[in-house]
Amino acid sequence: MPIQCSSGPALYHPGLKTTLYGLQHRDSTPEVPIHQYRGIKYASIPARFRQSRLVTTLPPKTDATRYGPICPQLHKKCIEEELFGLGHPDLPQQILEQNEFECLNLNITCPAGLTPQSALPVMLWVHGGGDRGYGSSWIYDGGSIVRKGILLNKPVIVVTFNFRLGLFGFAASPLIREDNEAAGDAGVGNYGLRDQRTAMKWVGRFIREFGGDPKNVTLFGESSGASDILCHLLSNSNERHPLFHRAIIQSAIIDHNIPDASTAGWHISRVMSNLDVSSVEELRVISSEKLIKNSCGSTLRAVDDGYFFLPDWRTHFLPPEDTCPHNLKSSSRSRSRPRPHPPKTPVHQPLIIGDTGSASLFWSLPASLWTSQAVVRRLNAICQSISKASLLLSAYDICMSTPDEEVVDRILELIGDTRVAWPTDCVASRARLRRSGGGVWRYVFDQDAPARVPHKADLAYLFDNVPNPFVTTAPTDSPAYDFCDSFDLDDDDEEHDLKFDRSDDGEEGDAWMEPPVDEYAYTRVRDAMQERWIAFANGEEPWSADKVFVFGPEGEVGERSRHIFENRRRRGVWKEALEPLGMQLVNKVGMELSRGPPIKSGQVQMKF
Repeated sequence: MPIQCSSGPALYHPGLKTTLYGLQHRDSTPEVPIHQYRGIKYASIPARFRQSRLVTTLPPKTDATRYGPICPQLHKKCIEEELFGLGHPDLPQQILEQNEFECLNLNITCPAGLTPQSALPVMLWVHGGGDRGYGSSWIYDGGSIVRKGILLNKPVIVVTFNFRLGLFGFAASPLIREDNEAAGDAGVGNYGLRDQRTAMKWVGRFIREFGGDPKNVTLFGESSGASDILCHLLSNSNERHPLFHRAIIQSAIIDHNIPDASTAGWHISRVMSNLDVSSVEELRVISSEKLIKNSCGSTLRAVDDGYFFLPDWRTHFLPPEDTCPHNLKSSSRSRSRPRPHPPKTPVHQPLIIGDTGSASLFWSLPASLWTSQAVVRRLNAICQSISKASLLLSAYDICMSTPDEEVVDRILELIGDTRVAWPTDCVASRARLRRSGGGVWRYVFDQDAPARVPHKADLAYLFDNVPNPFVTTAPTDSPAYDFCDSFDLDDDDEEHDLKFDRSDDGEEGDAWMEPPVDEYAYTRVRDAMQERWIAFANGEEPWSADKVFVFGPEGEVGERSRHIFENRRRRGVWKEALEPLGMQLVNKVGMELSRGPPIKSGQVQMKF
């Protein structure tokens, strides 16, 4: 039962044998009271490159007013600045400790006054960012979503958490596999994914005392976090013992070419060579700071270790009609040990899945380094076939004579389609097929970013935490567009062009290139997104399953026919140029182009 103390809420948790002292959320009001508990340790790490262990007891008194440590990562421009394009004066100041062995902690934002009998739906956020980022970021604060749930009379609890990243979360090699097996750990690598599953176990076991329902958990995440959710959906553990009940996948960076432990081991060998160590034990005594500096710049993610994934996991990334043997087979090395037998009845959680039209902007910097000639040569080398490369080059209007200032936008289109848009469409179609045509809700997010937020626009609207999000304010009596939710565009309607406005003084500055996101459009898209995510978490259908929900542009929201994809996305190009190449080759093309051109003498290559 929650107990109010002078400095904030206090909650005695009999399962954890502790009293947690939290705080009133900054969005809390007498009419809509919200509590928050920060930095709760959910797992321990016995050693570097070992699986985490669930924490089942805490000290008698737990300070839950401060965020816990985060996984060590590079000390450079923060991920929020890079993604949102905001300067230091615009950002909330947030400096968090980095600690490899104390980074597994979570934060709970909930309506005040709950009891174990409240049994509210739980929304568990998996953050993105690749080898950087953390669930405790101000961007992901759940206060706005919780507030909206209360106002809708559909209250929810939002949980964010930290997990291991980079080398700490995804290092894998035959040497590390042998070390893990000697310690009784099945599999190798995927420590970050296992951390996430441990957080799900913690929620399932301990969220009831906070007022949550452990049998009603929705995973939601974006970018690499959304990719991680896909990994959980396709895991053996999920088939044997599912710990979440539905999922929301936002602009997942989908990789069909996940390596096995032997293939991934080259990276660890290179790191060990740089550090002049020859064993895992020697690697463990290297400081986290030194390990990061010698991580060779690559982003490590999931590995097909022969334990984590279902035997047919790769088929979930293919178009429904694609059954080519080269796309279906798994590496023989990933089958070095027998996989657990999945149950006869597969688990298919309900799913919301979509992508943003501006997803490729994340790779703007490395894409800008390409020249037309370099791209043509690189695609020929990747495809190892002039005819296959010509398909791509022709479809995206790239040739040796394309002006370099024009080729960047075309490369970004190609990257966005190969790494996000087409794979998302394939996953959605395959998921719908496996669920007998239902249980999958598709959306597209094409709303302009508020203020100076060039990437990750959906996060700005969903969490509603970006400072000063409006560029202009439209007159209340003449909104830019007034699309009602039930209005359906004709299949051949043209898409609306982006509009730009000049600053008041007539000078060309940042405002000249900013889309006019006014308060009306921002509020409309924010409310639509929050309302549908919350409805889904409450077990409702967010919209008609045979429709596509659109967010934007220019404040447009509502259900549309699936023909919307013919104008919103390059589906014809996918059919013509991507499907003949196959998902494996298409993924490789996207990965190579998003890294930028090969390193030249005296240059440093950007890694994304």
